[in-house]
Amino acid sequence: MIEALTIPEPGGDRLDSWLAAQLPDLSRSRIQALIKEGHILLNGAKVKAKIALKAGDQVTIEVPEPKPLDMIAQDLPLSVIYEDSDVIVINKAHGMVVHPAAGNPDGTLVNALLHHCHGQLAGIGGVERPGIVHRLDKDTSGCIVSAKNDKAHQSLVSQFAERTTAKLYLAVTQSPPREAHQTVFNHIARHPVHRQRMDVCNPGAGKPAITDIHLLHTALDGTSLILCALHTGRTHQIRVHNRFLGHPLLADPIYSKPARQVYSTPRLMLHAWRLGFTHPGSGDWIQNEAPIPPEFLPWANEVSERLEQVRAIKDSKEYDALW
Repeated sequence: MIEALTIPEPGGDRLDSWLAAQLPDLSRSRIQALIKEGHILLNGAKVKAKIALKAGDQVTIEVPEPKPLDMIAQDLPLSVIYEDSDVIVINKAHGMVVHPAAGNPDGTLVNALLHHCHGQLAGIGGVERPGIVHRLDKDTSGCIVSAKNDKAHQSLVSQFAERTTAKLYLAVTQSPPREAHQTVFNHIARHPVHRQRMDVCNPGAGKPAITDIHLLHTALDGTSLILCALHTGRTHQIRVHNRFLGHPLLADPIYSKPARQVYSTPRLMLHAWRLGFTHPGSGDWIQNEAPIPPEFLPWANEVSERLEQVRAIKDSKEYDALW
């Protein structure tokens, strides 16, 4: 479909900036790519995104159909927490990989979303794919959101980058934290030797990572249920921070020491419990919750009242008041 627009008085705006206001369903980066590829013309000619517009200029826009993604859609079980025309929130199962990669060419969340959202996916960056804006480790269960159109994708990416989302995780540690409530603020980078691991490093070598950790319950064997609020989203952040503090997560295949485990569990004890964000369409704050897995119940049942207090919070800024 080709659309033609005329620049009104007084002009003066950059082409990409003006189009971003006229085409809210397209991100600015997508508009810039369309200009560079020649799908957006000014007075019939190919130009640069930064060119200044004059009143009366004619802008011709042709948005090509999204390129098919070289991935198969698979009818896999999905636990949908929330869905509308803009976003879908999934309770990702423990053991499910988010993106296809070496060793996991299919059977991933992306493959499942391609099937579930058939006919509803928009072109994000010119490629037909689910707009996943954050990830969970294979061994982590819980809330993950995907965008269904470019506008929603742009909004969610901005919210995660600006740290305005609310991300609460439940985890079980091998031993109790030394403090009931603490904030960990350091830097994380890829381990220089063990490439599957991340590690705390000097500020100049990694990215800042901030986690609030709150002790909820300690069992007789010392294993402890904690609530983690993420302010950044680094790879393995919760796992690295708890190992750094001396109480790695129970059954963590990379960062814990199985010989020291008293309680046996078949999975990494980390669950993305609650995810709050501003809805890209309505502007309302929505809070999503993934049911607590049965493996967590021996600890969670002991603090059901405290968890209800957390559930009652609507604004992410109020969490600190509980502690």
